[in-house]
Amino acid sequence: MATLNDLGYKKVFVSLDGTEQQDKVLERAIVVAANNNAELTIGHVIDSTVLETTGSYPTDLIPGLDRAFRDSIADQLNEALANDKIPKVEVMVKTGRIRETLKDEMLDVVKPDLVLCGARGLSSIKYALLGSISTFLLRNAPCDILVVK
Repeated sequence: MATLNDLGYKKVFVSLDGTEQQDKVLERAIVVAANNNAELTIGHVIDSTVLETTGSYPTDLIPGLDRAFRDSIADQLNEALANDKIPKVEVMVKTGRIRETLKDEMLDVVKPDLVLCGARGLSSIKYALLGSISTFLLRNAPCDILVVK
């Protein structure tokens, strides 16, 4: 049984979407991981559906998108890496359809105890068609979910 000081989280996964809210979500994930002496995995999916709409799959864009994401979290990543209460920090960037890639290639591999994500990320049109990633995680992840607003 977990105590108030130890929630039993040993693997924390944070799903980032590249929006301006991701800094707040990652900040919260670093604090939660440090407070629990937990490993931290930072995940980001480069949405292939956006790339596929061009009619061809411009694979030459992917390294630039990967680099742009990593650059956007560089300061916070260095903060997490320097925190001696976080035993391991990893960044996973994959390309694919967000839901399938997030579940099959990230969560099923990492097997986290806790997933953090933002409350918003999709445009209103995509949200109407697809629903939110946070709702998907609530329904499909086999662990606790913390949605950061």
